[in-house]
Amino acid sequence: MTTFTLSSPDIPAGGSVPAHFEADVFGCGGRNESPVLQWTGAPADAQSFAVTVYDPDAPTGSGWWHWLVVDLPAGTSELSANAGAKGSSTLPAGARQMRNDYGAFAWGGMCPPPGDKPHRYIFTVHALSVPKLDIPDDATAALTGFMVNATTIAKASFTSTYARPA
Repeated sequence: MTTFTLSSPDIPAGGSVPAHFEADVFGCGGRNESPVLQWTGAPADAQSFAVTVYDPDAPTGSGWWHWLVVDLPAGTSELSANAGAKGSSTLPAGARQMRNDYGAFAWGGMCPPPGDKPHRYIFTVHALSVPKLDIPDDATAALTGFMVNATTIAKASFTSTYARPA
């Protein structure tokens, strides 16, 4: 049996997220670019994929969704550098970026409070049992996450950390 794995040549699993992936809002000065993500060993019966990036340490009571991409076709195995740009032309045909917790339909880079402990960023690819999620284009991150989890047949993740100096 092949192991389903997710990796990035840009962000080391278990390491620190490079500063240029930081957001460019709320006093953060990064380039707000999404990293390359690559996966292998997906189940043969996956009908589509979803990619999520989540910070469980955000001081919100519910974490922070940085990126949600759904309806990635079954043959997809990589997202290119900055595929999360608003209105991206490099996402596979039919893929949708859902509203993140910044309120944007795009990648939202890391921006933990200055001086806070390092936050964990969980990058996950979900193999889904459906070709397309039955959610509106303006679905919330919570609804998107619910429907992704309800249709996940396998998933692969890695976690990296990021902190800003006080």
